[in-house]
Amino acid sequence: MQGKLVIIGTPIGNIEDITLRALKVLKEVDLILSEDTRRTLKLLNYYSISKPIDSFNEHSSDKKKEKILEKLKKGEEIAYVSDAGMPVISDPGTDLVRMCYENNIEVDVIPGPSAVLTALAVSGYYGNRFTFLGFMPRDKKRRRLLRKINEENDLIDLFIFFESPERLVKTLKDILSIIGDVEVFIAREMTKKFQEFFKGFVSEAIEYFGEGVKGEITVILNTSKIRE
Repeated sequence: MQGKLVIIGTPIGNIEDITLRALKVLKEVDLILSEDTRRTLKLLNYYSISKPIDSFNEHSSDKKKEKILEKLKKGEEIAYVSDAGMPVISDPGTDLVRMCYENNIEVDVIPGPSAVLTALAVSGYYGNRFTFLGFMPRDKKRRRLLRKINEENDLIDLFIFFESPERLVKTLKDILSIIGDVEVFIAREMTKKFQEFFKGFVSEAIEYFGEGVKGEITVILNTSKIRE
């Protein structure tokens, strides 16, 4: 009998934002795969969960994937968690899921927090139609993407992406020059102690964050609202 891969959503910030079912399965599986074992160990230790843990990230070799596949074929149940939030959203878990489907191995999922949907829920924007861009690329690729958004935003008004604190203001300045002074919602350190929300126009955001910013950042562009 073959095993099973379980994709598990974990907190995006507040360590208590985890489901009872997720904790139950983490206690029962044979192995936990994690994008960053140090980060996951903090979660496991907080809930007194002691299980074998191994890393799986974008640098994992084909040989490691083969070893994971062997364990699944032998009947082991393996959980995969990302750094934070739902796996496979801008992380390497997709390779594991695809591998399982290619080998007829069962895949299950335990939903959990998502920075994308959390930011959208608190933004005040209608969430029925949006595009998620993942991590905003750098420099020329960023400007190329923004030009494409500016040319093709007739059907979609909301664009959500992750950005590093070091590049936030640069990205906002590119948005201002390429798309215009559109409305923006910026969520910083969601669910954590220093959680902060900003809603206004891009020019205002540049001034607000101009002195520097820290933490994990999710940005929502509302291209339907632009200040002339």
